[in-house]
Amino acid sequence: MSKLFSKENKEVFTNPLNLDNPILVQVLGICSALAVTSQLMPAIVMGLAVTVITSFSNVIISIIRNTIPQRIRIIVQLVVVAALVTIVSQILKAFAYDVSVQLSVYVGLIITNCILMGRLEAFAMMNKPWPSFLDGIGNGLGYALILVIVGAVRELLGRGSLLGIQLIPQFFYDAGYTNNGMMTMPAMALILVGCVIWVHSAFFVKEK
Repeated sequence: MSKLFSKENKEVFTNPLNLDNPILVQVLGICSALAVTSQLMPAIVMGLAVTVITSFSNVIISIIRNTIPQRIRIIVQLVVVAALVTIVSQILKAFAYDVSVQLSVYVGLIITNCILMGRLEAFAMMNKPWPSFLDGIGNGLGYALILVIVGAVRELLGRGSLLGIQLIPQFFYDAGYTNNGMMTMPAMALILVGCVIWVHSAFFVKEK
């Protein structure tokens, strides 16, 4: 049990949440971060979907890594990810259809998400299943964290609500307050991601 939660494994899990965040530090997965964060619920669902797919694809590739011919390893990785994406997509359509409609094609595009392919190639192909699982969970949650932050800000300022619940009182609107329509546009998502990267670099990353 102590080996499962060794210092190295803890770092594999926690580093993507802060010091090696796939969006803030590696600048990966930006496209979907801009596209699905106009509201909080799709951002949460997308983050959880990527977390599940990243963790389980890491485990599968780690288990079979020694049997994969080097020349077709990318093809095998894509097949594994595509199978998991298909399963997750069908589950969303069955149990969260409205959200799956909002996410549109971006669930399918998880197949080409550079975070997934990067972790498979850089980590799962060279490590055992348990560390690979932790790496997938950590990177997925690190990605989801940024989506949730950006999605919450955009929905609150752009629509006055969170998860569809109106938070800004009606008397604010009666007094002349209006929602910021710019927050619903992808350009503002890019600006917000840039602001989050700046805050992270300025206050949470210490130079060696």
